[in-house]
Amino acid sequence: MSLTLRVYWGLVFAIFIVLFALFSSFIIVQIATDYLKEEKGKSLSNVAFQMTDKLDQYMWSRYSEVAILSSLEAVQNQSSIEEKRNLLNKVQQQIPSFSWMGISDNEGIIMASTGGMLEGQDISERPVFTEAREDVFVGDVHEALLLADLLPNPAGRKLEFVDISMPLKDKNGNFEGVLATHLSWEWAREVKSSIIDPLTSREDDDVEVFVISAEDNRVILGPDSFIGRRLPLNSILKANQDGNGWTIEDWDAGQSYLTGYSQATGYREYPGIEWTVLVREPEETAFETAQDLSFVILISGILSAVFFSLIGWVIAGKIAKPLNEISSQAQLFSTGKNMHFPVYTGIKEIEDLSSSLQLMVKTISTTESNLLKMEGMAYRDSLTGLPNRILLELSTSQMIREAKLDGEKLAFFYMDLDGFKQVNDTFGHHAGDLTLQHVAEILRSQVPDAAFVSRVGGDEFIILLPFSENGTEVPEQLALKIIQEINKPVPLNEGSFAAIGCSIGISLFPADENDFHTLISYADQALYHSKNKGKGRVTFYQTII
Repeated sequence: MSLTLRVYWGLVFAIFIVLFALFSSFIIVQIATDYLKEEKGKSLSNVAFQMTDKLDQYMWSRYSEVAILSSLEAVQNQSSIEEKRNLLNKVQQQIPSFSWMGISDNEGIIMASTGGMLEGQDISERPVFTEAREDVFVGDVHEALLLADLLPNPAGRKLEFVDISMPLKDKNGNFEGVLATHLSWEWAREVKSSIIDPLTSREDDDVEVFVISAEDNRVILGPDSFIGRRLPLNSILKANQDGNGWTIEDWDAGQSYLTGYSQATGYREYPGIEWTVLVREPEETAFETAQDLSFVILISGILSAVFFSLIGWVIAGKIAKPLNEISSQAQLFSTGKNMHFPVYTGIKEIEDLSSSLQLMVKTISTTESNLLKMEGMAYRDSLTGLPNRILLELSTSQMIREAKLDGEKLAFFYMDLDGFKQVNDTFGHHAGDLTLQHVAEILRSQVPDAAFVSRVGGDEFIILLPFSENGTEVPEQLALKIIQEINKPVPLNEGSFAAIGCSIGISLFPADENDFHTLISYADQALYHSKNKGKGRVTFYQTII
């Protein structure tokens, strides 16, 4: 059976457009899914890392406060019970997260405590005493026992604590007792709300966060239905092995979730409890954008098939030649070359086809540009515009390779602002943001073009400086210049100024080490030494080993 030209071209157009839509939908959805999977995974992993970082920094603050308190003469000497009790009560008033604080004798009997609670009680069999006889003890989340009926509980939840206790010794080093504290676990919910709730506030997101105990993989923070449950998940094992990352795995009833994970490793002198933070989102929710894209492409293809088949049926004879020309231009586009659709007049359908294809090319180009911008945002700090930790790790390997090939050296600067907390406390967080942006501009202006500057969190910055001279003169000169510039008053709004400074620690490649993470750790140690020696100075790792 022979077909007329109109029917023939109508069918050819319809079949071609439908198949093209199906194929494009499949390919684009696969690409988009892979891209979204990587980006979403990194995003959830980053949220998990932020959560563990906040937990560690909070615990470090409490850990440091207990250490300072245990060193006070009022706690260690033979001052009266009343004086000790008053001191503990004052500390608790200033830091309400300490639900209970107590001082025991060397037999484990509580002598003084906040509110007088448990005074005279024997805690000699409790880990908060037995584990602290020789060294500092930091205990995992546990349910309140002795204090369950004594402490107020307005939230109505089961009271849970994290323990920090330290040994008390006399001038001769003899054990006198312990300073024992119970931290309310409620503060972890505040940390969670500051990081996770902004994500879950959008109706199209279904993100959940879990904090897992280091002892038995028990959920100690998360959705109410999960509290207390043990989770035998592969992501927990991966967190123990890798520290930070993401995976796709089945949770309840075989439902698959995109899961970001991170393990707390401590902060500075605080050793950490190795809590694992999991942030999950249903796989179908995470990738629904790709599914919607597939549907739009398919529907668009079907509508285009109907449209073009009608054009082919009505003006098949006149459309053949213009289509060949349009096809030639489309082939140029597929090879990445510049293309230009000729403008046709007299036949509206051909004019519309030419305009539609131009719009499609423009839309594809715009979409590709937007995707590139999104990828750039994933590697940039949103406040300062500087590269973040992810781009730092990606770029460092390349800079180390180039340094080896060129016979150059690299200086790893670890920089921390002095007095930044006072800026936030005095002028507010907006002033703190302006200060960080001001510091970023200083670094951009002072650091050579060949160097790499990144903000790795809070008020911490890392600089990678290539140099070829022997010794440490070049990095030291740059570090001192940075300190000098940052010491200048920082202009804020309404004519006010903030006063800050900075401390810098520097490690050298290859003199100190070849591994990136080790070099950063060495620079951090040198920074810590600068802080301890009075701040506002630069310290090389070589000088402290």
